[in-house]
Amino acid sequence: MDPPILRSEDLDLAAFVRPGDVVVCGQGTAEPLTLTRRLVARKDDIGPFTCWLGVGLSDTFAPERSAGIAFRAYGAIGTNAALSRAGRLDVLPWHYSSLERAFATGVLRADVVLLQLAPPPPGRSGYSLGLANDYVAAAARSARVVLAEINPDVPWTHGSALPAEIRPHAFVRADAPPQELRPSRFGDVETRIARLVAELVPEGACLQFGVGAVPVAAMSGLGDHRALSIHSGVIGDVCVDLIESGAVTNARKPFDRGVTVTNTVLGTRRLFDHVHDNPAVAVRPASHTHDHATLARIGDVRAINSGVEIDLTGQVNAEVAGGAYVGAVGGLNDFVRGALASPGGRSIIALPASALGGTASRIVTRVDTVTVPRSDADLVVTEHGVADLRGATLAERAARLIAIAAPAFREDLARAWRDREARHVA
Repeated sequence: MDPPILRSEDLDLAAFVRPGDVVVCGQGTAEPLTLTRRLVARKDDIGPFTCWLGVGLSDTFAPERSAGIAFRAYGAIGTNAALSRAGRLDVLPWHYSSLERAFATGVLRADVVLLQLAPPPPGRSGYSLGLANDYVAAAARSARVVLAEINPDVPWTHGSALPAEIRPHAFVRADAPPQELRPSRFGDVETRIARLVAELVPEGACLQFGVGAVPVAAMSGLGDHRALSIHSGVIGDVCVDLIESGAVTNARKPFDRGVTVTNTVLGTRRLFDHVHDNPAVAVRPASHTHDHATLARIGDVRAINSGVEIDLTGQVNAEVAGGAYVGAVGGLNDFVRGALASPGGRSIIALPASALGGTASRIVTRVDTVTVPRSDADLVVTEHGVADLRGATLAERAARLIAIAAPAFREDLARAWRDREARHVA
């Protein structure tokens, strides 16, 4: 029999969390806000401990209120960037697909796990992980303590049943609805990029897309397409638009036919209502969503992602800007390589040609941080055009990337490349 569901004020976190513990918290919209807020409020009573974070959307762990807590994460995504800027975030630059196994095998430590769960709707049984079926579930299998927040406002999703071997030590009633993520705003530059991306997506393609304004704009531009499918690490509100328009049917996948597949649900109440007890959406673990062999079985995958900058050899930096860690390795390489293994698949890196009000080029001579190696370079899109790097030599890549750079920087980039060639630097 499960423990009773407590009020938040009746849960003594200091009785479960010990000094020196690693506390793994649900990420993004799956952050158990009642538990994490309680954790921060009781931090001084517990003593020094470490929090493992994923995507940050809330202000729960803002630097000014979380003094004394050490933080680790697989990236400085969202509100984690404030911790990174404050020198409070220790980043693990790993592929997202590696995290589930690392927690399951103990390579990554989890002493206490804080989960958000959805109660079953009428006619269903068992709790659901709801908005994320990620590494947190793997961490919970081996943790000393598992605390679960029951939130009736969290959608009960297919594919994300709480594993039977995870038996929470305490249940807490949620004091707040789940965190939402509003769709990214985009302007003329992103719209121009989206038009070019749309031309690279054939009818019947299977889509994966990342977070941020450019991928969202690209997805928004696919409403006139037909017979599309989705197999992605995340889905957002834009997916509802594509499903309702008839663009996404998931009819041509060799498996999961008729089902939109994701690992996490990052959106608003509209998206939450759409996925609630909807058998046409499955929230599945990364061992399925990010798996290379699984992606290789799907035809015409289009992985649509972005980055901070790309160099003239095709190397992508998606982690560091201005010397600060602002992104992550995340699932980028999982989907880049998965798309390239897919029959007819392509990887698309789409980004504005410039930054900082047009004063800095995002196509550069060389990146200092390599997230995607040049050996995996494929299609690069800016508002100025498409550079197809597949099968291109270094010199050909440089010429094609310079052609889609912001015009103000093309001459300098060409000069820098010529100088580099003269020095015979690869």
